[in-house]
Amino acid sequence: MALIVQKYGGSSVKDTDRIKNVAKRVAEYRQKGDQIVVVVSAMGGGTDNLIRLASEINQVPSEREMDMLLATGEQTTIALLAMALHSLDLEAVSLTGPQAGIMTDEVHAKAKIKNISPKQVYNMLDEGNVVIVAGFQGMSPDGRITTLGRGGSDLTAIALASALEADLCQIYTDVDGVYTTDPRVVSKAKKLDEISYDEMIELSSLGARVMQSRSVEFAKKYNVRFEVRSSLNNNPGTIVKEETDSMEDVVVRGVSLDENQAKVTLVRVPDTPGMAARIFSALAVGAINVDMIVQNISHGSATPATDISFTTDKPDLLKALKVIEGLRKEIEFAEVISDEDIAKVSVVGVGMRTHSGIAAKVFETLAAGRINIEMISTSEIKISVVVELEKGKTATQQLHDAFFPVEN
Repeated sequence: MALIVQKYGGSSVKDTDRIKNVAKRVAEYRQKGDQIVVVVSAMGGGTDNLIRLASEINQVPSEREMDMLLATGEQTTIALLAMALHSLDLEAVSLTGPQAGIMTDEVHAKAKIKNISPKQVYNMLDEGNVVIVAGFQGMSPDGRITTLGRGGSDLTAIALASALEADLCQIYTDVDGVYTTDPRVVSKAKKLDEISYDEMIELSSLGARVMQSRSVEFAKKYNVRFEVRSSLNNNPGTIVKEETDSMEDVVVRGVSLDENQAKVTLVRVPDTPGMAARIFSALAVGAINVDMIVQNISHGSATPATDISFTTDKPDLLKALKVIEGLRKEIEFAEVISDEDIAKVSVVGVGMRTHSGIAAKVFETLAAGRINIEMISTSEIKISVVVELEKGKTATQQLHDAFFPVEN
């Protein structure tokens, strides 16, 4: 008998037919004698609908109340799935994140899991239940509902698998596994049999929509090996695991596209020590994640000045601009320019550590396609560029063709 944690995303539970399909899959494992813990997201489109309703009431709603609102999406799904399992004559019980013992810090909308006390989950399993846990949510030390950010159900599943010392962790989605790029953008994308934690972290943080990057970081930290697979068929998925020597033989593992980015530029910031620290410290206090940063000498200024540009997630743009405006009295910059019409395209692979010429190939490929690069960021295993939003899919296609040519 194995203890298995399964996570089903919004596309896998988007309607009652899909929920019934998940129940049948869970039942197949349960009938083998396995103990099953199921983590579910809100029904497909459910979270977006709740956000829309909130925006109709208040354009800048309280994050505390947003967490209270958004947590209801997953709670709907857990109850419906429990009912579906009951209809198959299986014992099942639903638990919210707090009821499952998931404790977080006090940050709303992007809370971090601090501790999991799964006593209630163990008790329910011992009583013969399939335990269904609401993903994406937990409770702060002072008893407030918190949410873990977009894709937080992945983190819930990985963290529970670690806390429960599960024998197997499966992440179910609407695709067969992890691909060399998004198959919805590039039809010739290839499914990967395996991928390292580091590669998966980069691809997830750079726009791949299969997994939340924080969940993969957690899996790496606690060595939780997991499989990404489809809830719509029984095909083998992609194993995400620790890096092995053979993985370096593959120079590039994948190409990702992130169209959910925005760029902010502070024009003519005084070129004195500590200015960047003040700006990015204020953004950090506002819980705004900053990705790429570029600083250039600002021409046409009577005193030494620089232009500072950074990228952030589009949903954080208004918050970022509000923080920047709050610094205007402290830092006498000329103006702030924001741009939501950008896309980030990235090439990722652990083999890049030991192979040269990858950056040159990226830039040559984009130049041949007459695609202008606005910003560049690199690490040991990735190269990211910012391009015009309307060129993002084309750039992804061209880079995928360059690194994954079609075999005759």
